[in-house]
Amino acid sequence: SITPWALFVIFILGPCEALIPLLMYPASRHSWWGIVAVVAAFAVTTILTMMVIVHLAVRGLERFPLASAERYSHALAGAALSLCGAGIVLGL
Repeated sequence: SITPWALFVIFILGPCEALIPLLMYPASRHSWWGIVAVVAAFAVTTILTMMVIVHLAVRGLERFPLASAERYSHALAGAALSLCGAGIVLGL
């Protein structure tokens, strides 16, 4: 089955899912302020990481001549979503 590999990839590429219970349990044992501090630190770090990665990706894409492909951007986005949906329906 592909399920163990899918879970493996999710936990490797998205460590947030695994960190939430590992961080919240020790924080909940001490105080509400510990929980608030962990949640705030986790949220700020996650949002900043996403912003940095998107910024770097945009800067990298600016180096490629994509002006001629801009008129197909909606069709390409739709195709990507359709492929993702087909992959989920087919169990890939």
